[in-house]
Amino acid sequence: MVVYNLILGTILNPNPVTHRLQRVSSFRRPLTPLLSLFYAAGSSMASSLCFLPFLLFALSSASASTSATADLLHGGEEIEAVGHDLYRDYLRDEAASRLNELGKVSDVNGYLERTFLSPASVRAANIISQWMEDAGLRTWVDIMGNVHGRVDGMNASAPALLMGSHLDTVVDAGKFDGALGIVSTISALKVLKVTEKLENLRNPVEVIAFSDEEGVRFQSTFLGSAAIAGILPASTLNISDKSGITLQEVLNKNAVGVTEDKFIQLKYQPESVLGYVEVHIEQGPVLESAGIPLGVVKGIAGQTRLKVTVSGSQGHAGTVPMSMRRDPLAAAAELIVLLESLCKQPQKFLSYDDDCSTVESLFGSLVCTVGEISLWPSASNVIPGQVTFTVDLRAMDDAGREAVLYELSARMYNICDKRSVSCVIERKHDANAVKCDNELSLQLQSAALTAFRKMAGNVDVDVPKLMSGAGHDAMAMAHLTKMGMLFVRCRGGISHSPAEHVLDDDVWAAGLAVLAFLENHV
Repeated sequence: MVVYNLILGTILNPNPVTHRLQRVSSFRRPLTPLLSLFYAAGSSMASSLCFLPFLLFALSSASASTSATADLLHGGEEIEAVGHDLYRDYLRDEAASRLNELGKVSDVNGYLERTFLSPASVRAANIISQWMEDAGLRTWVDIMGNVHGRVDGMNASAPALLMGSHLDTVVDAGKFDGALGIVSTISALKVLKVTEKLENLRNPVEVIAFSDEEGVRFQSTFLGSAAIAGILPASTLNISDKSGITLQEVLNKNAVGVTEDKFIQLKYQPESVLGYVEVHIEQGPVLESAGIPLGVVKGIAGQTRLKVTVSGSQGHAGTVPMSMRRDPLAAAAELIVLLESLCKQPQKFLSYDDDCSTVESLFGSLVCTVGEISLWPSASNVIPGQVTFTVDLRAMDDAGREAVLYELSARMYNICDKRSVSCVIERKHDANAVKCDNELSLQLQSAALTAFRKMAGNVDVDVPKLMSGAGHDAMAMAHLTKMGMLFVRCRGGISHSPAEHVLDDDVWAAGLAVLAFLENHV
């Protein structure tokens, strides 16, 4: 408790000479309820040094939210561009128009849904291919439905820089997730074409619109990029969607004679690739809070997807006494509440070593979601016989994520045993956390700063460096080559929703950053 109070005292009453902190009083006010909560938690939690990382994380987050800078570009007003080489027609107006056009390509009326090799996905691929050709790229579509556009530059045999993102969406999606990275990159290459610089690139550049990143149709993410990276096993051809259609059957409808050999040949050779760069919306609130349109990604959280099936005894809702029921839905509800509790307060559930490394690794990054649940036979007067739900669990530290999964599984099985129901937990997807390449990150940081200065003058600002809690094609491509990512802010941090929104000027900033990156580093 002494150490805890000492840290709080240092933060809230810093030495004005050594720390030179300003506006201490305005910093303290919004934290009062938070600090009261910490003190109320009692000495048992406060005295644990394992609680300190969470305390510092919460304080730094609150501080950032209360001292967010004014918007770098406009502060609510449309910017007055400073530079002359801004190519607004291509990087802003045309790019925004293309994003709107792509956002209307859907398999359903009323909302956006475009899943792996669906009719809308094929239409979107054709549109993107036309845009690539308009930018001077040679195009083709591989057997996985990935759309490729390539320019050879000055040396066709040199290792190629790969860039891109995904063209598929979730159900009831926003129009910027995935599409922004594709459109911004094509737009930057079009600028190089119209300024007659496209053939001056020292290395080939290949843009790839990946066919499946979200994993909606087959519950297996990164089908497109994993095939290119060579980490998608041939056995994946046998997985099926909810209609019972296998991946191989879907591919055979879109290509002739898809065999395991052709499937394996999709893999790029590492020596043929210079690196991979992806532009993507942040899908979080940090950049908006900071008032800065672009940020560089440091790494991507690891992810596990589970399918949990709970089976009990189906029966009549009016005749089976409560004491004799083996109700899988009631058991599933308890399992889901357990998941929420564990992910909110992992320190209460996990054992840890003396240096607290396992628990510390989870603070501020562990998130868990049940996004899908179904029951059989799903009738109001029937006790269900079976319940199935999904779990999406993510954390920045792989060891911490595995510790949570171990504890979660053990406690889930224990609950099911006590309720006399059976429980099967299947791991459907695993992706380890990945780090972005330092050199590429520095180059993207420089490119972002160039974009800021072209749009807003000689600004002096640090480009934010962020961790990504969302998975991206860059995770799969990291198995093939070094990778870097550039985040673009989105309103409210909202994504996977029709409310997803990126300002036209931020689309512009992203295009300028890609252009600066290509001009200076490729």
